[in-house]
Amino acid sequence: MLLESAGEGIYGIDQRGRCIFINRAGAELIGFDADEVLGRNMHYLIHHAHSDGRCYEVEDCPIFRAFQEGRGVRVESEVLWRRDGSAFPAEYTSYPIRDAGQIVGAVVTFADISERKQAEAVLRANQAELERRVSERTAALSQANAKLQQSHGALQRLSAHLQQVREDERAHIAREIHDELGASLTALQFDLNWLRAKVACDDTLERKFDDMVGVTQQALGAVRRILTDLRPGVLDHLGLWAAIEWQLQEMQARSGVRCTLNVHDTGPERRLGRSAEVAVYRIVQEVLTNIARHAGATEVQVDVTGAASHIELRIRDNGRGMQVPAQPTSFGLLGMYERTRVLGGELQIDSAPGAGTMVTLRVPDSTR
Repeated sequence: MLLESAGEGIYGIDQRGRCIFINRAGAELIGFDADEVLGRNMHYLIHHAHSDGRCYEVEDCPIFRAFQEGRGVRVESEVLWRRDGSAFPAEYTSYPIRDAGQIVGAVVTFADISERKQAEAVLRANQAELERRVSERTAALSQANAKLQQSHGALQRLSAHLQQVREDERAHIAREIHDELGASLTALQFDLNWLRAKVACDDTLERKFDDMVGVTQQALGAVRRILTDLRPGVLDHLGLWAAIEWQLQEMQARSGVRCTLNVHDTGPERRLGRSAEVAVYRIVQEVLTNIARHAGATEVQVDVTGAASHIELRIRDNGRGMQVPAQPTSFGLLGMYERTRVLGGELQIDSAPGAGTMVTLRVPDSTR
């Protein structure tokens, strides 16, 4: 009754491999009636060939070997054969039957695993398709990333070129203003002073000439400020540190903020190269402009430290501070980071509301 209620095929064999019992499920799986199987050699009946049709020698049969060696075996990579000559993938186990310690036969349990094999085949096909798509997608992403990197590199080179062009154009405009407008205003001032001396007897004309000289002086002052913004002469003639010191003096004079510059382990003779000094100058200029506009600070301190391979600038203020954005969004900050990147340096901004701000700029010294 227990054998007949089992869903798997179960049969027993004697020492010669002949069937001594088989349940109904087992007989149905191989296409026989149970009484047709009894007494027949099960290897030659259902296990006589491999899935490709090659003869399966009984000596190579796991059931036979397990039977001879007195051990159990489990196999799920072979086929069994039906009465009509068709094969089905099977999973089977075989365990010896002992009587008084002697092996007298074996009991074999088997099942048709066609559905499982089909599901596994579908799974393998799906996995292969997934791997193919992932491979294609990865290749496409790699190509897109390569193009993106190429475009990014081109944009960075363009940005560096535009910065250089902008600085060159500023220098050119500054020279033109100095040579043309500055010279003309200076000559005009001399002429007005000469004419004033000629009309000293007329109080009305004298006052008018005084007004005109004053306007001319204001125009010359405006020209000097424009020239300084375009291209400070102190940067070209005295170097970066003198230019930064001049920036701080100008900021203190305009805003009343106490500004100090401390230069450590480096000297005014140490130069970074023209383009690098211009970039550092513009970064410091942007930082000081932001402090004057937004920080509400009363003190600014700039520390310059030199090392063998780089120079570090730290700009501190005691202003209201800010929440540093994860990604810069203002054009001023973006410009500072881009100039630093072109230099191959590092820019770090540390700040918090109510705690002031410190900007650290590390620039490699390419001249060493």
